[in-house]
Amino acid sequence: MARPSKKRKNSPGYLSWHMAQIPSANTKPELRVRKIAHRLGYRFRLHARELPGRPDIVFRPRRKVIFVHGCFFHRHNCGLGKKEPRANRSYWLPKFARNVARDATNVRRLEASGWRVLVIWECQTKHADDLVGVLTKFLGPTKI
Repeated sequence: MARPSKKRKNSPGYLSWHMAQIPSANTKPELRVRKIAHRLGYRFRLHARELPGRPDIVFRPRRKVIFVHGCFFHRHNCGLGKKEPRANRSYWLPKFARNVARDATNVRRLEASGWRVLVIWECQTKHADDLVGVLTKFLGPTKI
């Protein structure tokens, strides 16, 4: 899709193009988590389609999964997650509510199937030292 003119950033064509540019997988926060997990010696699979919610990182032998959520779209309680959209609120507010409900349902379904779930928020990925501790505590020793 060609980029529409910058003249009207709030035009439907521009907003549609802009939203299409936001990836759902392999985001910067997700890549940060994967890089740290791999450096710590953990091996994993990505985006398991057969699991509820298609978790970002899957550790099958450990029966553990990690979701790396963007604070804005998944409504974290940090500054970015509390930010409200200025345009088209009648669409975005219900959309955010559906995202939160879907996330909770996916976590419940995974836990009911015997999986342990960790949600890492985008804002947490900015502190690598803290993330190392979170991952090692959740995943345990590198050798199974």
